[in-house]
Amino acid sequence: MMMNHTLKSRCKVSPGSVIIGKWHSNQYTILKELGFGANGVVYLAKHKNMHVALKMSDNGMSITSEVNVLKSFAKVQGSALGPSLLDVDDWKSQQGQISFYVMEYIQGPDLLNFIQQKGKSWTTVLFLQLLNDLSKLHANGWVFGDLKPENLIVTGQIPKIRCIDVGGTTIQGRAIKEFTEFFDRGYWGLGSRKAEPAYDLFAVAMIMINTAYPKRFNKTSGGISQLREAIRKQKDLAQWEKVIVKALQGHYSSALQMRSELLALVTGQPASDAKPISQNNMKKQYSTQNNSQPISRQVYRKHKKKSRWFETVMITITLSFLYLIYIFQKLL
Repeated sequence: MMMNHTLKSRCKVSPGSVIIGKWHSNQYTILKELGFGANGVVYLAKHKNMHVALKMSDNGMSITSEVNVLKSFAKVQGSALGPSLLDVDDWKSQQGQISFYVMEYIQGPDLLNFIQQKGKSWTTVLFLQLLNDLSKLHANGWVFGDLKPENLIVTGQIPKIRCIDVGGTTIQGRAIKEFTEFFDRGYWGLGSRKAEPAYDLFAVAMIMINTAYPKRFNKTSGGISQLREAIRKQKDLAQWEKVIVKALQGHYSSALQMRSELLALVTGQPASDAKPISQNNMKKQYSTQNNSQPISRQVYRKHKKKSRWFETVMITITLSFLYLIYIFQKLL
């Protein structure tokens, strides 16, 4: 869904413009436009010596909703689902008062560009990360909604997938606020636009298909038959076919269940019956494993970070090895 031209023009700001917050008096120098959607325009800006992302909109309710999402993300311990929220304010422009918020600027290529640059051996690792993050988002009562490669940035020395543009994030049970047709199950006739975990998992499956069809493709007959045919035409998708089709048909009850089956396909191990685990239960389990001694938040985060790093390294090594075998067999 695209933003209307009237709203875009009201939020149009030229590079070099200085945005001064009405309430907090913080100053932001606009550097360039990063993108725009149904509810606002996002700019790269400079505040003191730091680059930030600034989103403005004359729809105050939309800004409030997105700010609440980012605040909710911040409460998810040991995770970095979306950008950190830095400021919320209003700006008195020549076109009238415009609401804006400022967030962490996450720099890096989007998912498809990263895979193109670094190689397809990274693909499964990144999808495992994404499903892990989505499980935490869902556990906190949200659905991402407008999930697509453009909203997924890969950043850091140890590549980590980060979600940006939370404009489509919706409270579970409500109607999806924003969507992109190719990743929307309603468009393909495979479900409703009700915000529930299965809606995001359908989008994950479509992103997996998108890795083999960078330019995407148009809907013809629609439904599962057209998507199955597209999967079978691409050898790169064959390894994931079982998981993709189950997600497209809404057969997964949680992101962790889908993640478990995807991991099983890669490692050759049987999938565990993964169920969402609350952060409190995770802490209790870890405490029990360490002589029942309570742990601090800092120790817990350190343990989780180390575990994720180890898992990423091991999966990457395994996938690289399998990819080399595949290439070797092709050469014979």
